[in-house]
Amino acid sequence: MSEAPQPTTAAEKQSNARVLPALILAMLSFSVVQTAVVPILPSLAKELDVSASSITWLMTANLLSAAVLTPLLGRFGDLRGRKPMLLISLAGLVAGSALAVSTHSFTWLVVARVLQGAGGGVLPLAISIVRDELPKQKVTGGVAAISASMGVGSGLGLVATGLLLEHWSYKSIFWMGLLFGLLAVALVAFRVPSDPVVDKDGGADPLGALTLAGWLSALLVAVSQGNHWGWTSTKTLGLFAVAAVVALVWVIIESKVAHPLVDMKMMSRPAVAFTNLAGLLIGFGMYGSFMVISNFAQTPEKLTHYGFTATVLHAGVMLLPSALGSMVAAPLGALLIGRRGPRLPLVLGGVLGAVAMAYLAVRHSHEADIYTASAIFGLGIGLAFSAMPAYINGAVPAEQSGIANGMNAVLRTVGGAIGTAVMAAILTGDTMKLPPQIPFTFPTLDAYKHAFWTAAVVCIVAGVVPFLIRGVKSAAAPTVVGGSAQQSSSPELVKTDA
Repeated sequence: MSEAPQPTTAAEKQSNARVLPALILAMLSFSVVQTAVVPILPSLAKELDVSASSITWLMTANLLSAAVLTPLLGRFGDLRGRKPMLLISLAGLVAGSALAVSTHSFTWLVVARVLQGAGGGVLPLAISIVRDELPKQKVTGGVAAISASMGVGSGLGLVATGLLLEHWSYKSIFWMGLLFGLLAVALVAFRVPSDPVVDKDGGADPLGALTLAGWLSALLVAVSQGNHWGWTSTKTLGLFAVAAVVALVWVIIESKVAHPLVDMKMMSRPAVAFTNLAGLLIGFGMYGSFMVISNFAQTPEKLTHYGFTATVLHAGVMLLPSALGSMVAAPLGALLIGRRGPRLPLVLGGVLGAVAMAYLAVRHSHEADIYTASAIFGLGIGLAFSAMPAYINGAVPAEQSGIANGMNAVLRTVGGAIGTAVMAAILTGDTMKLPPQIPFTFPTLDAYKHAFWTAAVVCIVAGVVPFLIRGVKSAAAPTVVGGSAQQSSSPELVKTDA
């Protein structure tokens, strides 16, 4: 395997320090765009004159696109260079935002959300670039900052949506994505150097890519639309069956071809496999909880005797502490990883997420309860996000970093889709009886309590998963605080039992 030499001169270190802000902005751009439409889906349904079930395709299409394109862009980055693929990823986000700004058609808006999903490739590509370009003592903090930015951007996106809608139309949401994307493209183009690490011995795997896209598409459509179609409907069960069969075919193909898209031996390493399981669970908790908390805050208190009758902006502000918590988690996670390894921050992430959701299940009558739980939850999510790349990078060589982190990002996305579907099923399964003249239905308070407890259980399981991974040894412990598993491309130096 080949690895870029680490910078040695002060000038090189100063130059490489300019890379991180560009990569963080790129990650923020995607995470803001991905979640910004969540609070306005009901109003978009009225604006575009489509049904409530149809409007959810604006999220389903984006999740599906991100899930399929993230590993593909990550692998092509390993093969052909990370910077070109990062620019292509951001170009998809920009193109999608521009299309969304220019159209009033629901169909074209769905297409725009598909294009925006290409931004999902930013996470694995940015992590690989940090691993290649930054000095060793900066790698841990850089990776933690980029990964935690996903939680920061998600929280900021919810606030920005409400703020923009107070003064402008829903188009302003997509203008925001377009401006963020263009700025990210400019910074990446001028600040990120060309790649020093390219897997020249690798090859394309079109059949592996096709089958990966097939089973992910079937699974995500079934999960995202199950509440509308019915979980026992022919379409839902049929898609689950297709996903299972195609996934099996995909595994067989990847185990046989000379240059697989995803190395099954790499995926089966305990440090990778269990980290991916934790990613799935954390994704479930994050996306599901954001949806539940936002809905709870916007519930009209006079009708239901719970909730806060919040506007979209007010509900977003209640979730703002989660973004602040994730910002704090980035340097804290890097410090913990450098001193104790990635297990502690990943365990703490699951535990804090569970504490926040359990708190809301018990206390939810004051706005301060939402702010408190949101801050704790954001801190936990940020710690978990900062730890997962450290586990993965410590178990895979540099030339597999993109695809390995890409698959972890995919499983977070899949977990998020499952989480929102499960939470929606819990809330719609127990609704209040209101007077006939009120054309709305609202979940009971018990339904929300059950949703909060469900998220708490999922988070605590995520906190237990790291104990299934043997301890990670530091690759450069004698020299720097940031010495962590991800500093070396050689798994022999840092691996556990992987």
